[in-house]
Amino acid sequence: MNATVARLTARSLLGRRRALLLLALPAVLLVLAVASRVLGGQDDGLTVGLLGGFAVATLVPLLGLIAGTGAIGPEIDDGSIVYLLAKPLSRFSIATTKVAVAVAVVMAFAAVPTLLAGFILSGTSDRLAVAYGVGALIAGTGYAALFLLLAVLTRHAVVVGLLYALIWESLVGSFVPGAQALSVQQWALAITKSLLGDRAAPLNVTSAVGLGAAIPLLLVLVVGSTWYAGWRLRTLRLTSDE
Repeated sequence: MNATVARLTARSLLGRRRALLLLALPAVLLVLAVASRVLGGQDDGLTVGLLGGFAVATLVPLLGLIAGTGAIGPEIDDGSIVYLLAKPLSRFSIATTKVAVAVAVVMAFAAVPTLLAGFILSGTSDRLAVAYGVGALIAGTGYAALFLLLAVLTRHAVVVGLLYALIWESLVGSFVPGAQALSVQQWALAITKSLLGDRAAPLNVTSAVGLGAAIPLLLVLVVGSTWYAGWRLRTLRLTSDE
């Protein structure tokens, strides 16, 4: 971790235009949660649908994409990454710091709003809010690391990330047996299901991946993506057209 890199990355991620996107998405979730509670009262089925179907399945991947690609993509696109790489800093330290900042942004703008929406919908005494809040953080961590790696690998990371989120996570990873084992969303749901305990079955909270597989796969994704991003930065030529 490098404090200077972290500060510069956070400043870039929280710039005015990107900050509006980061605020708009969780605002929609909280507005839907308030409206659902006012109009429908406390309904666990509705809570699961909103937190699982919208927060974890849609909100978190989009915010992970914004945070992950935004942590390094603009610097690569405009060539300013060469100034950072010219410093006597470990490339792996740069990659680790940027992933950490992206995860912190996802936690603030995805996991915390998911937790708050859960409290609004089901109250503070229910495990639903905490379970889905943790699930959102887990999924967001995986997405942030993966999408940051994409930003290092290609200048079209946003397009590729959107296709991944819409096609793989929402369609293939949700419905195709076998492929579900490689879905970040399914890994997060495995942890959510574990936290819900015996409440998971009545609420129809399921995952195609067991907890014993979800945690190692998540670790492999986060550590592997961060390491490979650092390795690619080591091989990045210090020219403005890279």
